[in-house]
Amino acid sequence: MLRELGAEVREVRTVADLTGLDGLVMPGGESTTMTLGIEREGLKEPLREFAASGAPVFGTCAGLIMLDRTHLGLLDVDARRNAFGRQVHSFETDLSIEGEDVHAIFIRAPWIASWSDDVEVLAEVDGHPVAVRQGNLMAISFHPELCDENALHAKFLESVRARIASGDAAS
Repeated sequence: MLRELGAEVREVRTVADLTGLDGLVMPGGESTTMTLGIEREGLKEPLREFAASGAPVFGTCAGLIMLDRTHLGLLDVDARRNAFGRQVHSFETDLSIEGEDVHAIFIRAPWIASWSDDVEVLAEVDGHPVAVRQGNLMAISFHPELCDENALHAKFLESVRARIASGDAAS
């Protein structure tokens, strides 16, 4: 999706892969597996430093979980894993996020159980936050890539490009 929007993309699996990045997407997947990979590769502190540099970071589904207080401690929220239920409880809905109409697909999705005043809630489902922003961090509970929904990825790239234009980026 990011390539389709004109971004140069690479996977980050090691500390060296972070070098020269201007932004980072923490994708969906399985948060326990992601945690093990981060621990194995010694990525926890480098990821924290990357986010602390002001680089835009966008977490989707398990990526939201990875950014929370319990995991990387970057986003001042507590995410509740599989909050909407098991795979059979997956669902789709339309949301409005920062003026964008977004079709959202929730699969074993988290929601945000608690958050600080520093966190802006951008969207909710049944009273539970599913999209938030805190400074240079944005996180969502769903999978926009499954329905070719690129509005939020475009917003992420816009923030990356703005940072590059300001001269604060890595490259």
